[in-house]
Amino acid sequence: MNELTLPWPVRALHPNARVHWSVRSKATKDARMAGFIMARQAGWRSLKFPAGDINVWIEGFPADRRRRDADGLLSSMKAALDGIAESLGIDDSRFIPHPRVLPITSKGGKVVVRIEVEAA
Repeated sequence: MNELTLPWPVRALHPNARVHWSVRSKATKDARMAGFIMARQAGWRSLKFPAGDINVWIEGFPADRRRRDADGLLSSMKAALDGIAESLGIDDSRFIPHPRVLPITSKGGKVVVRIEVEAA
């Protein structure tokens, strides 16, 4: 298992957010770049993957105790997951996401992404 910690997604990325298209577009580009850069910095580029599907666990630690759902977290993380997949040099359609919002808060919020890889 490999672990990557990303910041909590901005509100503009949530599917229920009603924001101007240019605000959403900028947030999407920023999240994708953050996923790409953080995966590269973590050394994920050198990971080897088996053929087929890749399990991706997405655990959200919100900044406060407001209720959130796993579906919203997954939708908000789409751009970051695209950036991670691009950094790994794979198609993100191979990802099998397992999102979960934990009842544990974290200052500023964070999302921990774990992937299952084949031993090199």
